[in-house]
Amino acid sequence: MSFQDGWAALHLEMPPRVPRTEYSAESHWDLVKAVTGIEVGVESSPEVKTAASRAFVKAWNYDFVWSTLVSRGHLGRYRTRMGHAVYAAGGVDFDDDIGSAFESPEQVLAFDPMESLGEIDHHAAVEQFESHYAANCAAFPDCVNMTGIYITVVSGLIDLFGWDLLLTAAGMDSEAFGDLTNRYSRWVQHYFDALADADVPVVMIHDDMVWTSGAIFRPDWYRRYVFPNLKRQLAPVIESGKRILFTSDGNYTQFIDDIADCGVHGFVMEPTTDMAYIASKYGRTHVFVGNADTRILLTGTREQIRAEVERCMAIGKPYPGFFMAVGNHIPPNTPVENALYYNEVYEQLSLR
Repeated sequence: MSFQDGWAALHLEMPPRVPRTEYSAESHWDLVKAVTGIEVGVESSPEVKTAASRAFVKAWNYDFVWSTLVSRGHLGRYRTRMGHAVYAAGGVDFDDDIGSAFESPEQVLAFDPMESLGEIDHHAAVEQFESHYAANCAAFPDCVNMTGIYITVVSGLIDLFGWDLLLTAAGMDSEAFGDLTNRYSRWVQHYFDALADADVPVVMIHDDMVWTSGAIFRPDWYRRYVFPNLKRQLAPVIESGKRILFTSDGNYTQFIDDIADCGVHGFVMEPTTDMAYIASKYGRTHVFVGNADTRILLTGTREQIRAEVERCMAIGKPYPGFFMAVGNHIPPNTPVENALYYNEVYEQLSLR
């Protein structure tokens, strides 16, 4: 069963099958329709979409559902609007609203999150985390659920300032940008303190701290300003006894050891991060989730899809905390037959 296998893997108790999760597949409506038989599409009502998505998650036997609560919306009017390209089916997520509360890198470097964003009501934040977790459990009762924080360090700075001003400010004065990073971390720490006090057993901590090619900033800058802050943020959550999973897009291979040292219990990754390194060094002590290449599902042959699942299984199957997943997502332009074949191969190889 999904919950039992997911819970076992999260606690490094090897389940009889390799558990799995996916991202976005449950809103690939043609795939959802093919798997569940439910007539659903872009124009369907929210109620039909919700029912179809939940039926798909059950049919594909997700063992946990990725979820966070605290995100860019919590940055209020200071969040830079960067627009959004078409990703979702029907292009419903396209957004050409672009704008920023900041006009110069000097304004960025002078920003005080505590003064501008205000203090966080601890008790209200605790209740919000608990309510979010409870809603996820109600939606996906057969899965391990979670709540968490999306705007941890670098992701928060990206959402505040947008790429252009962020990179300009960081390049203009890396030490002042580091001081800003410290100020931001002190503000968002209040959410971590609330998360620690919330009655939830599993949390997701997200921080897109790198690009596909690797580090955005010099590695020594991360080790001076990012990882010490992440370690302080996580300390009360670790003390509370929760299981902590960490997600970053891109290639964070060079920082795996730094992130592990911050106290996380597991890694969620895209295919550019070296899952074999994680398995070899942390496979007996940590959870890891990934990392089939979505591009192979998009354009690959059946032979290539099988080989990619076999690659992931060869790395992860010997370890108790491995979850299979396609990284980054299974988007709606993925051919349905390719996604179905991927799932068929996963099911064939999932039993230990």
